[in-house]
Amino acid sequence: MNGEELLARRFEEERPQLRAVAYRMLGSLAEAEDAVQEAWFKLHRSDVSEVRNLAAWLTTVVGRTCLDMLRSRTARREDAMPEQEDRLRLPDPVVSRAQALDPEQEILVADSVGIALMIVLETLSPAERLAFVLHDMFDVPFDEIAPILGRTSASTRQLASRARRRVQDAAPAPDADLARQRQVVDAFLAAARGGEFDALLSVLDPDVVARSDGGALRPSVLRRGAAEVASQAITFARFAARARHVLVNGGPAVLSFADGKPLSLMAFTIRGGRIAAMDILTDPERLAGLLAGLDLAD
Repeated sequence: MNGEELLARRFEEERPQLRAVAYRMLGSLAEAEDAVQEAWFKLHRSDVSEVRNLAAWLTTVVGRTCLDMLRSRTARREDAMPEQEDRLRLPDPVVSRAQALDPEQEILVADSVGIALMIVLETLSPAERLAFVLHDMFDVPFDEIAPILGRTSASTRQLASRARRRVQDAAPAPDADLARQRQVVDAFLAAARGGEFDALLSVLDPDVVARSDGGALRPSVLRRGAAEVASQAITFARFAARARHVLVNGGPAVLSFADGKPLSLMAFTIRGGRIAAMDILTDPERLAGLLAGLDLAD
């Protein structure tokens, strides 16, 4: 095996981890792939003969690429029309069968990287997100993160600390028992289909938040409070002829169908035995892309 082939094999060994870094940074599966591919191009353009830790080198390359992409995204939002700027866009969910994640998906969403956490990461500044993701999620030392940001190690540490507080406040850890979580989801579905308002209130946290991303052609909706969310759930259940349990980022979710086509993908965050958040994707274009090629048969 020549040097180029060896380098290619080393890169493929690191690819799943690099995708995990990029996904946490960008919240987009397609953009994460682009960032990893850019790292591959950078590897081929660089002399890495003196690099002692190729995995760390590649991680910082991906981090720098993602930082540039996030900054560009922020600039586009600042230039957007007000109605476009206010539109909610959920991070890409990692969808799998209800039984289990495959090995690559496990790496992608390890450490309980649920949709609720990904949404909080979207609220961080690009620099905060980089410092938090690389240090807290991938144990990259601040001395290695600081040059990417053009800051001192102390300043980078402060960025990560500030981001950590925001994450802990806004996205506390969900319940750990997946079987119990699914029971809560089943109770929610049964109550919604039966139009049982009080039963819905019993499984919803009083401060539940429901976020719905309908894409460019459908309005995005944010609802708060058990009563408002329960009322909407009963209305929506009338349109969904069939629902299938799936996993979204390793947590409980339901894929609903109408007329044989995916209608919505609903991810649940459950804390203290009640539904604390619901993140709903109804954008038909994104649903089609995310579900393409997936074997979701029971």
